[in-house]
Amino acid sequence: MLRQSLVSYRLRPGRRTRLTWLLIVLDFGPPLTLRALNSQIVRSHSIAILMRKQTAMIPLEERRHLAEENRLLIERLPKAEQHIHIVGSIRPETLLWLASDSNVITSGLENLESVKALFQYRDFSHFIECYTIVMRCIRKERQFERIVYEMLEDEAKQNVRYVEASFSAPDHIRLGLDYSEMQKAINRGIERAHFDFGIDCNLKIDLVRDYGPEAGLKQLDLMSTCHERVAAIDIGGREYISPTRRFARVYGRAKEMGFHLTAHVGEVCGPESIWEALRYLGVERIGHGVTARQDPRLVEHLLRKNISIEMCPVSNLKTKVVDSIRNHPIRDFFDKGLNVTVNSDDPTMFGTNMNNEYHTLSDELGFALPDLFRLSLNAIDSSFLPREKKGFLRESFQKEFEKLTK
Repeated sequence: MLRQSLVSYRLRPGRRTRLTWLLIVLDFGPPLTLRALNSQIVRSHSIAILMRKQTAMIPLEERRHLAEENRLLIERLPKAEQHIHIVGSIRPETLLWLASDSNVITSGLENLESVKALFQYRDFSHFIECYTIVMRCIRKERQFERIVYEMLEDEAKQNVRYVEASFSAPDHIRLGLDYSEMQKAINRGIERAHFDFGIDCNLKIDLVRDYGPEAGLKQLDLMSTCHERVAAIDIGGREYISPTRRFARVYGRAKEMGFHLTAHVGEVCGPESIWEALRYLGVERIGHGVTARQDPRLVEHLLRKNISIEMCPVSNLKTKVVDSIRNHPIRDFFDKGLNVTVNSDDPTMFGTNMNNEYHTLSDELGFALPDLFRLSLNAIDSSFLPREKKGFLRESFQKEFEKLTK
């Protein structure tokens, strides 16, 4: 049991101010340094809460140093992202360029202020409406090169090293764009970003649930001859519009074609939607999975089968899936040992990025630095990379984390 007492603290001056000693007395042992707290051995939600409560005992200037130190450490953590939508990552200024380049005249896209106002959502359905407005501004295949390049540039700024990006190809095909040409443009953007920033990216093709399973099968036909960097299929869109089990044949064929399988489920529909994805689609990961918390048996199943959950806390808050970050299940799932990852989903539309997601978990849910690093490792371990590449990336992350916490 922790004695509610902060014994002492000392800041070491230098080029990068580092908290060296923050001593917390334990009833059963000697004081622990922050260095120990940030080791892989010590991981305690209680300690994180205590540290936040006792921070008030430190003078204001030192508290600012502590906050800045923590902020910098989090931003320097190596990261990987499994759940980011290409369209949802379009920069506001690029969205205005798209509207102009595509000769699209739409209310809400007059200037940056109007774009900011557009990205204020009443609920999940309203978000889909706004997403559709943005999606319809893309009228030329070549535009994807800039969109993807900028998405990966922004990810690299968050110290993200690997990305699995979701591309909702059917949305754009229905507007007359050519799948093969879009793929070429996307891959040009990926290649340029890799050359300039060293970031790697693979794709998940979102078959878009709204169009039904037959449209999904047609998309797989297109993918049979054009699938460079495509690692997996997914179904996004409005979860409540079509039962998950209807896509069983689509997922069966995708598996035969060698694609990995994931699905947006448990975002706005109950745990039965997740069960259907597991039973009928055979998914390896689930996107969002918030409502799994309503079914303890499901949580136990996810843990036992090591099914990873691509969680998006800020997204779920902005679309009113949860009423507060502190009511988000990611902390509970993490503490239960589930393989959860944290993701930005549609970063531009939700005013977030990977650093902000990590900061939010730290500030609101008591994730300590080793917890956050564990999320980074989870993202590698449950990625759709080949085993050898996973091992290489994991080793590089471990070495970088050891340097950060020396």
